[in-house]
Amino acid sequence: MSEEYGISSGATEHPEFRLRLPGGDGIDRARGVLLDAEGTNGSRKFLVRAGSPARAHVMPSFPKHFSGTYRRREELKAQGVLRPSERWPEWLELAEDVECGSPSSAAELLVGAPRNGWEEWKTEAGVPLADFMDGVRSGPNRAWLVRGSNVSGADLVQRLWLPEGRVSLSAARLRQEVGQGVSKERLRAFVEEDYGTTATYNQKLELVEELYAFLSWMKPGDTVCTISGGRLYVGEITGSVQQSASEGGRSNLRRPVEWQSTGYPYDELPEALQQKLSVQHDVVDLTAVQALVDGLGLTDEELADDAEDIERDPSVEVPAIAARRELELPQPGQELADELLVHDVEWLRELRDLLWDERQLVLYGPPGTGKTYLALKLAEFLGGGPEQVKLVQFHPSYAYEDFFEGFRPREDPQTHEVAFRLTAGPLRELADLASREGNRHVPHFLVIDEINRANLAKVFGELYFLLEYRNKSVRLTYSGDDFALPPNLFVIGTMNTADRSIALVDAAMRRRFAFVELSPRTEPTRGLLRRWLHAQDRDVEPADLLDALNARIDEPDFLIGPSYLMKKGVYREGGLERTWRTKILPLLEEHHYGEGVDTERRYGLQTLRTVIGHTGTPDEQDDGSGSVS
Repeated sequence: MSEEYGISSGATEHPEFRLRLPGGDGIDRARGVLLDAEGTNGSRKFLVRAGSPARAHVMPSFPKHFSGTYRRREELKAQGVLRPSERWPEWLELAEDVECGSPSSAAELLVGAPRNGWEEWKTEAGVPLADFMDGVRSGPNRAWLVRGSNVSGADLVQRLWLPEGRVSLSAARLRQEVGQGVSKERLRAFVEEDYGTTATYNQKLELVEELYAFLSWMKPGDTVCTISGGRLYVGEITGSVQQSASEGGRSNLRRPVEWQSTGYPYDELPEALQQKLSVQHDVVDLTAVQALVDGLGLTDEELADDAEDIERDPSVEVPAIAARRELELPQPGQELADELLVHDVEWLRELRDLLWDERQLVLYGPPGTGKTYLALKLAEFLGGGPEQVKLVQFHPSYAYEDFFEGFRPREDPQTHEVAFRLTAGPLRELADLASREGNRHVPHFLVIDEINRANLAKVFGELYFLLEYRNKSVRLTYSGDDFALPPNLFVIGTMNTADRSIALVDAAMRRRFAFVELSPRTEPTRGLLRRWLHAQDRDVEPADLLDALNARIDEPDFLIGPSYLMKKGVYREGGLERTWRTKILPLLEEHHYGEGVDTERRYGLQTLRTVIGHTGTPDEQDDGSGSVS
């Protein structure tokens, strides 16, 4: 073991490392050295020097999640080895040297809270202990998922990993001399030669990636997670890779791990963490959600206390606290209702609640009912500004490759040669933006105009599944990436029912979207033009004309929305007549095509002005033939 790390035997030749305790600015730092001796699971032991200080209290959750270290601490206190300090009131002090199973357990013993000893034990010059390990990559620690609940039918998590303090990977045919730090190129050659025809091409590709992560990316101090029996178990890697014979080759590559004492119910984990855990590989990099893992089982107060010893900018939030910040959609108020001329603010709040519950919403109705305008304004309000909103319009030739990702011709800026390259579409771009660190609590909106004009099954592909199961991930068709829709990504679609009936929407889409109608027969659309005219201090005749017009149209999908009459051009000289003649009547002519209806006599301005000037009952008004009864 000592040769693998490049450290000669003899503890006296090891550098001395120091540990700064939380709130310990006025006291000495703890001191210790790394030993050559191995613990029971293969990790490196660490010796804490006598005279090292320790905190008098522990984090409230520490006895539950780190019960073994907590018991050791209590035993040392009972033996008088860890006793009240005479030099530092309200602190404890070691009366003699204490040997611990790893640098992290040594730090946890003194601090009474989770600690990554490989990074926090440092030389007097500030160099962390991890930098003295040969064959170990440099850089910050990462988090990993390693699956072990079904390895050739055996649950190694319960049989081996938790009882013996290990994590393992099956590599039954891999040659013995492959060790820690091997390059991916050499590993690829070994796998090709050692596995030959016993594995498919894709199996060997995946095996190389998993072995490379286990052998060369993982290092002491990294967080490791696994799932068994509906619970997530979290631990810390405490040593290098060991190769050993195992039953059926199920666990012949092993690393020592200090597991926390308890697991966390899978169903109660944060959604973003569940997404990553759903990726179907044996080894998965969880670094993107490491802050969520670090915060499991801890309150915000405990996390803040845990971060006291880190020289952090006080204006920067603790990562684990920031990562768990709840996603929120603001409640619309009367100010927004007045801006959108909505009859009742409660109607807007219902839209907000539907989006919160379903994350997908469709506004449907006849043309001119303000669906797109409302969708954009609502998205900008709920998202906090236009920067979080992206608009895309569907059309009959729109496809998955346009919407999400696909190979597109792109010109090389230097050679000017054109080649097909994998290109992200608007949904992939917005999803990547929404899932960035620091953005996960900020709502992002995709507005899809004319959503029913495209072949939705073709456009969404496997994304249909993700719209309903946001805590899952799927393997993408083109890139092969494992992808999940971020919880903070919302979709608002608009659907013109005159263009294509809502009845043609398939059941899959109906199940994944909430549908809200905007109809000239009901609020908020029915009175929208009248409210707008009042706000503009204009005569209400256009609203009366529109009401009379829609009263003569039998099919709800072909009613005329108020947006046609809410434009400045309508109110210039002759503007109302022009709009009626060139926009409204052509729609109705198409609606009645082949029926022999005289649209001018039935829907013309002169006819409708006669109707709204008549004081009789609706039954006495024009029956549509052009005469008034």
